[in-house]
Amino acid sequence: MANFVLITDSGCDLPAGFIESNDIATVSLVYALDDQEYFDDFGRSQDHRSFYDAMRNGAMTRTSQASASTLIDLFRSYAADGQEVLYLCLSSGLSGTYNTALLARQTVLEEYPDAGISVVDSLSASLGQGLLVKEAQRLRMEGKSREETAQWLTEHRLKLNHWFTVEDLEYLRRGGRLSALKAAVGAILNVKPILHVDDAGHLIPVSKVRGRKKSISALADEVVARGVDLAGQEIGISHADCPDDAQQLAALIQEKAQVDRVFISQIGPVIGAHAGPGTLAVFFYGQDRQA
Repeated sequence: MANFVLITDSGCDLPAGFIESNDIATVSLVYALDDQEYFDDFGRSQDHRSFYDAMRNGAMTRTSQASASTLIDLFRSYAADGQEVLYLCLSSGLSGTYNTALLARQTVLEEYPDAGISVVDSLSASLGQGLLVKEAQRLRMEGKSREETAQWLTEHRLKLNHWFTVEDLEYLRRGGRLSALKAAVGAILNVKPILHVDDAGHLIPVSKVRGRKKSISALADEVVARGVDLAGQEIGISHADCPDDAQQLAALIQEKAQVDRVFISQIGPVIGAHAGPGTLAVFFYGQDRQA
Protein backbone atom coordinates (compact mmCIF):
# COMPACT_ATOMS: atom_id res chain seq x y z
CA MET A 1 0.00 0.00 0.00
CA ALA A 2 1.39 3.37 -1.01
CA ASN A 3 2.12 5.44 2.10
CA PHE A 4 3.37 8.65 0.49
CA VAL A 5 2.71 10.69 -2.63
CA LEU A 6 5.33 10.19 -5.35
CA ILE A 7 5.94 13.28 -7.47
CA THR A 8 8.15 13.73 -10.50
CA ASP A 9 8.39 16.22 -13.35
CA SER A 10 8.18 16.04 -17.12
CA GLY A 11 11.95 15.71 -17.42
CA CYS A 12 11.49 11.98 -16.75
CA ASP A 13 10.04 11.19 -20.20
CA LEU A 14 7.80 8.39 -18.95
CA PRO A 15 4.63 7.68 -20.97
CA ALA A 16 1.52 9.46 -19.75
CA GLY A 17 -0.20 6.09 -19.38
CA PHE A 18 2.41 4.86 -16.92
CA ILE A 19 2.14 8.04 -14.88
CA GLU A 20 -1.63 7.81 -14.70
CA SER A 21 -1.92 4.08 -14.01
CA ASN A 22 0.55 4.31 -11.13
CA ASP A 23 -0.98 7.37 -9.50
CA ILE A 24 2.17 9.49 -9.75
CA ALA A 25 1.78 13.24 -9.29
CA THR A 26 3.60 15.43 -11.79
CA VAL A 27 5.08 18.87 -12.26
CA SER A 28 4.94 20.19 -15.83
CA LEU A 29 8.08 22.04 -16.88
CA VAL A 30 7.73 24.69 -19.58
CA TYR A 31 8.93 24.85 -23.17
CA ALA A 32 8.43 27.31 -26.02
CA LEU A 33 8.29 27.03 -29.79
CA ASP A 34 9.25 30.44 -31.11
CA ASP A 35 7.16 32.78 -28.92
CA GLN A 36 4.44 30.31 -27.92
CA GLU A 37 4.82 28.72 -24.46
CA TYR A 38 3.48 25.29 -23.51
CA PHE A 39 3.43 23.10 -20.45
CA ASP A 40 5.30 19.84 -21.02
CA ASP A 41 2.45 17.58 -19.90
CA PHE A 42 3.68 14.25 -21.23
CA GLY A 43 2.34 14.77 -24.74
CA ARG A 44 -1.27 15.43 -23.78
CA SER A 45 -1.51 19.00 -25.13
CA GLN A 46 0.91 18.59 -28.03
CA ASP A 47 2.06 15.23 -29.30
CA HIS A 48 5.78 14.66 -29.59
CA ARG A 49 5.84 14.30 -33.37
CA SER A 50 4.25 17.73 -33.83
CA PHE A 51 6.88 19.22 -31.55
CA TYR A 52 9.78 17.67 -33.46
CA ASP A 53 8.25 18.55 -36.82
CA ALA A 54 8.17 22.16 -35.67
CA MET A 55 11.85 21.94 -34.76
CA ARG A 56 12.66 20.41 -38.15
CA ASN A 57 10.83 23.32 -39.77
CA GLY A 58 13.06 25.82 -37.99
CA ALA A 59 11.12 26.74 -34.84
CA MET A 60 13.35 28.09 -32.09
CA THR A 61 13.00 26.44 -28.70
CA ARG A 62 13.66 27.32 -25.10
CA THR A 63 12.73 25.78 -21.77
CA SER A 64 12.17 26.95 -18.21
CA GLN A 65 11.88 25.33 -14.82
CA ALA A 66 8.80 25.03 -12.66
CA SER A 67 7.96 28.19 -10.75
CA ALA A 68 8.37 28.45 -6.99
CA SER A 69 4.67 29.22 -6.59
CA THR A 70 3.73 26.04 -8.49
CA LEU A 71 5.84 23.88 -6.19
CA ILE A 72 4.78 25.69 -3.02
CA ASP A 73 1.10 25.24 -3.91
CA LEU A 74 1.68 21.56 -4.72
CA PHE A 75 3.57 20.76 -1.51
CA ARG A 76 1.13 22.81 0.56
CA SER A 77 -1.89 20.94 -0.82
CA TYR A 78 -0.51 17.63 0.41
CA ALA A 79 0.80 19.00 3.70
CA ALA A 80 -2.65 20.43 4.47
CA ASP A 81 -4.09 16.92 4.05
CA GLY A 82 -1.38 15.36 6.21
CA GLN A 83 0.12 13.44 3.28
CA GLU A 84 3.85 12.86 2.96
CA VAL A 85 5.49 13.54 -0.40
CA LEU A 86 8.67 12.59 -2.21
CA TYR A 87 9.60 14.72 -5.21
CA LEU A 88 12.20 13.17 -7.56
CA CYS A 89 13.22 15.93 -9.95
CA LEU A 90 15.24 16.58 -13.09
CA SER A 91 19.01 16.83 -12.60
CA SER A 92 20.27 19.98 -10.91
CA GLY A 93 23.01 19.92 -13.54
CA LEU A 94 20.42 20.69 -16.21
CA SER A 95 17.69 22.65 -14.44
CA GLY A 96 17.13 24.95 -11.50
CA THR A 97 14.03 23.01 -10.49
CA TYR A 98 15.80 21.14 -7.67
CA ASN A 99 16.92 24.32 -5.90
CA THR A 100 13.48 25.85 -6.40
CA ALA A 101 11.91 22.72 -4.89
CA LEU A 102 14.16 23.00 -1.83
CA LEU A 103 13.02 26.58 -1.33
CA ALA A 104 9.40 25.54 -1.79
CA ARG A 105 9.85 22.76 0.77
CA GLN A 106 11.29 25.18 3.32
CA THR A 107 8.45 27.65 2.74
CA VAL A 108 5.81 24.98 3.32
CA LEU A 109 7.60 23.61 6.40
CA GLU A 110 7.41 27.07 7.98
CA GLU A 111 3.63 26.79 7.68
CA TYR A 112 3.40 23.03 8.39
CA PRO A 113 6.44 22.16 10.56
CA ASP A 114 5.51 18.49 10.82
CA ALA A 115 5.02 17.95 7.09
CA GLY A 116 6.93 15.06 5.55
CA ILE A 117 8.51 16.41 2.36
CA SER A 118 11.54 14.86 0.67
CA VAL A 119 13.16 16.40 -2.41
CA VAL A 120 15.63 14.17 -4.26
CA ASP A 121 17.88 15.41 -7.05
CA SER A 122 17.84 12.57 -9.60
CA LEU A 123 21.12 13.80 -11.16
CA SER A 124 19.48 12.22 -14.20
CA ALA A 125 17.42 13.15 -17.21
CA SER A 126 14.92 11.66 -19.63
CA LEU A 127 14.35 7.95 -19.08
CA GLY A 128 17.31 7.87 -16.67
CA GLN A 129 15.14 9.89 -14.33
CA GLY A 130 12.21 7.76 -15.47
CA LEU A 131 13.85 4.51 -14.41
CA LEU A 132 14.47 5.99 -10.97
CA VAL A 133 10.80 6.96 -10.80
CA LYS A 134 9.87 3.38 -11.65
CA GLU A 135 12.08 2.09 -8.83
CA ALA A 136 10.59 4.61 -6.42
CA GLN A 137 7.13 3.41 -7.40
CA ARG A 138 8.16 -0.21 -6.85
CA LEU A 139 9.50 0.61 -3.39
CA ARG A 140 6.39 2.62 -2.54
CA MET A 141 4.14 -0.29 -3.46
CA GLU A 142 6.29 -2.64 -1.38
CA GLY A 143 5.45 -0.45 1.61
CA LYS A 144 8.79 1.33 1.95
CA SER A 145 8.62 4.67 3.70
CA ARG A 146 9.29 8.05 2.14
CA GLU A 147 12.65 8.19 3.94
CA GLU A 148 13.66 4.67 2.89
CA THR A 149 12.75 5.37 -0.73
CA ALA A 150 14.64 8.67 -0.74
CA GLN A 151 17.69 6.92 0.71
CA TRP A 152 17.59 4.19 -1.96
CA LEU A 153 17.35 6.77 -4.73
CA THR A 154 20.26 8.74 -3.31
CA GLU A 155 22.42 5.63 -2.99
CA HIS A 156 21.70 4.27 -6.48
CA ARG A 157 21.30 7.32 -8.73
CA LEU A 158 24.99 7.52 -9.67
CA LYS A 159 24.95 3.89 -10.79
CA LEU A 160 22.43 4.77 -13.49
CA ASN A 161 24.35 5.26 -16.74
CA HIS A 162 23.13 7.66 -19.45
CA TRP A 163 24.58 7.33 -22.97
CA PHE A 164 23.21 9.06 -26.04
CA THR A 165 23.84 10.37 -29.51
CA VAL A 166 22.26 13.11 -31.61
CA GLU A 167 21.31 13.24 -35.27
CA ASP A 168 21.94 16.94 -35.91
CA LEU A 169 24.82 18.82 -34.27
CA GLU A 170 23.06 22.16 -34.79
CA TYR A 171 20.98 21.74 -31.64
CA LEU A 172 24.06 21.17 -29.48
CA ARG A 173 25.56 24.29 -31.06
CA ARG A 174 22.49 26.31 -30.15
CA GLY A 175 22.79 25.11 -26.57
CA GLY A 176 26.42 26.19 -26.36
CA ARG A 177 27.80 22.64 -26.15
CA LEU A 178 29.51 22.78 -29.54
CA SER A 179 31.18 25.59 -31.47
CA ALA A 180 29.74 26.72 -34.80
CA LEU A 181 32.88 25.56 -36.59
CA LYS A 182 32.82 22.09 -35.03
CA ALA A 183 29.13 21.76 -35.81
CA ALA A 184 29.68 22.73 -39.45
CA VAL A 185 32.67 20.41 -39.90
CA GLY A 186 30.86 17.60 -38.10
CA ALA A 187 27.85 17.94 -40.38
CA ILE A 188 30.04 17.76 -43.48
CA LEU A 189 31.89 14.68 -42.19
CA ASN A 190 28.69 13.04 -40.86
CA VAL A 191 30.18 12.95 -37.35
CA LYS A 192 27.91 11.75 -34.56
CA PRO A 193 28.95 12.50 -30.97
CA ILE A 194 28.59 10.02 -28.13
CA LEU A 195 27.75 11.74 -24.86
CA HIS A 196 26.98 10.74 -21.31
CA VAL A 197 25.75 12.30 -18.07
CA ASP A 198 28.40 12.68 -15.37
CA ASP A 199 28.11 12.50 -11.57
CA ALA A 200 27.03 16.13 -11.39
CA GLY A 201 24.20 15.50 -13.85
CA HIS A 202 25.85 17.41 -16.71
CA LEU A 203 25.92 16.37 -20.38
CA ILE A 204 29.51 15.52 -21.37
CA PRO A 205 30.80 14.67 -24.88
CA VAL A 206 32.91 11.51 -24.71
CA SER A 207 33.74 10.43 -28.25
CA LYS A 208 32.58 10.65 -31.86
CA VAL A 209 31.95 8.22 -34.69
CA ARG A 210 31.15 8.52 -38.37
CA GLY A 211 27.55 7.83 -39.31
CA ARG A 212 24.29 6.96 -37.61
CA LYS A 213 24.73 3.19 -37.81
CA LYS A 214 28.03 3.33 -35.94
CA SER A 215 26.62 5.66 -33.31
CA ILE A 216 23.78 3.25 -32.56
CA SER A 217 26.24 0.36 -32.34
CA ALA A 218 28.44 2.43 -29.99
CA LEU A 219 25.52 2.88 -27.59
CA ALA A 220 24.92 -0.87 -27.51
CA ASP A 221 28.63 -1.43 -26.85
CA GLU A 222 28.50 0.89 -23.82
CA VAL A 223 25.67 -1.17 -22.34
CA VAL A 224 27.64 -4.39 -22.73
CA ALA A 225 30.89 -2.89 -21.44
CA ARG A 226 29.51 -1.04 -18.44
CA GLY A 227 26.27 -2.73 -17.44
CA VAL A 228 26.04 -4.85 -14.28
CA ASP A 229 23.63 -7.79 -14.05
CA LEU A 230 22.04 -6.88 -17.37
CA ALA A 231 19.79 -9.93 -17.29
CA GLY A 232 18.32 -8.79 -13.99
CA GLN A 233 17.56 -5.19 -14.87
CA GLU A 234 15.34 -3.22 -17.20
CA ILE A 235 17.19 -1.28 -19.90
CA GLY A 236 15.69 2.08 -20.85
CA ILE A 237 15.79 3.55 -24.36
CA SER A 238 14.37 6.96 -25.22
CA HIS A 239 14.16 8.59 -28.62
CA ALA A 240 13.27 11.92 -30.18
CA ASP A 241 10.89 10.83 -32.92
CA CYS A 242 13.11 8.03 -34.27
CA PRO A 243 11.27 4.85 -33.17
CA ASP A 244 12.93 2.61 -35.77
CA ASP A 245 16.37 3.52 -34.44
CA ALA A 246 15.18 2.81 -30.90
CA GLN A 247 14.01 -0.65 -31.97
CA GLN A 248 17.31 -1.23 -33.77
CA LEU A 249 19.24 -0.29 -30.61
CA ALA A 250 17.08 -2.62 -28.51
CA ALA A 251 17.72 -5.49 -30.93
CA LEU A 252 21.47 -4.84 -30.89
CA ILE A 253 21.58 -4.86 -27.10
CA GLN A 254 19.62 -8.09 -26.94
CA GLU A 255 21.92 -9.58 -29.56
CA LYS A 256 25.08 -8.63 -27.64
CA ALA A 257 23.94 -9.36 -24.07
CA GLN A 258 21.45 -11.36 -22.02
CA VAL A 259 18.76 -8.73 -21.69
CA ASP A 260 15.10 -9.64 -21.34
CA ARG A 261 13.51 -6.32 -20.42
CA VAL A 262 13.80 -3.19 -22.55
CA PHE A 263 11.57 -0.18 -21.93
CA ILE A 264 11.24 2.28 -24.83
CA SER A 265 9.79 5.77 -24.44
CA GLN A 266 9.78 9.07 -26.29
CA ILE A 267 11.91 12.07 -25.34
CA GLY A 268 9.65 14.94 -24.41
CA PRO A 269 9.98 18.62 -25.36
CA VAL A 270 11.93 19.79 -22.29
CA ILE A 271 14.83 17.44 -23.07
CA GLY A 272 14.27 17.34 -26.82
CA ALA A 273 14.43 21.12 -27.13
CA HIS A 274 18.16 20.96 -26.35
CA ALA A 275 19.09 17.75 -28.16
CA GLY A 276 16.88 17.89 -31.24
CA PRO A 277 14.93 15.35 -33.29
CA GLY A 278 16.76 12.10 -33.88
CA THR A 279 18.34 11.98 -30.42
CA LEU A 280 18.72 8.42 -29.16
CA ALA A 281 19.61 7.46 -25.60
CA VAL A 282 20.12 4.33 -23.50
CA PHE A 283 19.99 3.99 -19.71
CA PHE A 284 21.18 1.13 -17.51
CA TYR A 285 22.70 0.35 -14.12
CA GLY A 286 26.47 -0.12 -13.83
CA GLN A 287 29.09 0.18 -11.11
CA ASP A 288 29.30 3.93 -11.67
CA ARG A 289 28.99 6.56 -14.40
CA GLN A 290 32.65 7.13 -15.17
CA ALA A 291 33.33 7.46 -18.91
